Amino acid sequence: MKPNTQQLSDLTIQVRRDILRMVHAVNSGHPGGSLGCTEFLVTLYQNIMERKEGFDMDGIGEDLFFLSNGHISPVFYSVLARSGYFPVSELSTFRLLNSRLQGHPTTHEGLPGVRIASGSLGQGLSVALGAAQAKKLNGDNHIIYSLHGDGELQEGQNWEAIMYASAKKVDNIISTIDLNGKQIDGTTDEVLPMGSIRAKFEAFDWDVLEIKEGNNIDAILAGLNDAKSRTGKGKPVCILLHTEMGNGVDFMMHTHAWHGKAPSNDQLASALAQNISTLADY
Repeated sequence: MKPNTQQLSDLTIQVRRDILRMVHAVNSGHPGGSLGCTEFLVTLYQNIMERKEGFDMDGIGEDLFFLSNGHISPVFYSVLARSGYFPVSELSTFRLLNSRLQGHPTTHEGLPGVRIASGSLGQGLSVALGAAQAKKLNGDNHIIYSLHGDGELQEGQNWEAIMYASAKKVDNIISTIDLNGKQIDGTTDEVLPMGSIRAKFEAFDWDVLEIKEGNNIDAILAGLNDAKSRTGKGKPVCILLHTEMGNGVDFMMHTHAWHGKAPSNDQLASALAQNISTLADY
């Protein structure tokens, strides 16, 4: 049975705690974007994706997810662990020497759930498209999901892949853009204005929908189910997910400052007090 909204909310709070504690423990990592995408990834893995028990790289007979903006690895690792891919206790090894939980996900570490190395931005969609076409060749009607940052779209390979997807009618992929309007050096408009991302995707002949409340679980559920209903109709599907960087921690929100900075002891205590444990800390 799929978890209900309250259960998804409880897990979201616990994942936030994981993110904050992981980054604080090693004084390194990217909490802002991780917190902003927590509701989305929890909902995707716990309610939307069709997943098999265990993990293999072929992923035949199940939906697959590719994280392109790999710096938000804290939320990815936490959701994977709490979805059963590896022990939750392993989260305590984040960014340590010889850990499988490196700062950016890598495949050579053999961590279940990780299908591509995504330290370099802008490459995830190309890989996801290859997986989507492999599904078609194998007669496998499952869906490929990918997640990208809005600042990541400033890099060029994305647009080659976006053009290819529609030209080849890759209609079994749902690519989500995390529209938080912020990146490490400031707002996306300050660094490199991109105009209307919706208009750009539509110009490349994608089917585009928006989730205006990207930190609202009910809105995410509705948006993802809408996106699923649009697959198989000749066009790739794009979700524009409007999120708040640092969501759930008051002093991390409405600023780009926490894109890649760890909280101090006092800041961690404040952040955890705003997210009271719902399950159990690792």
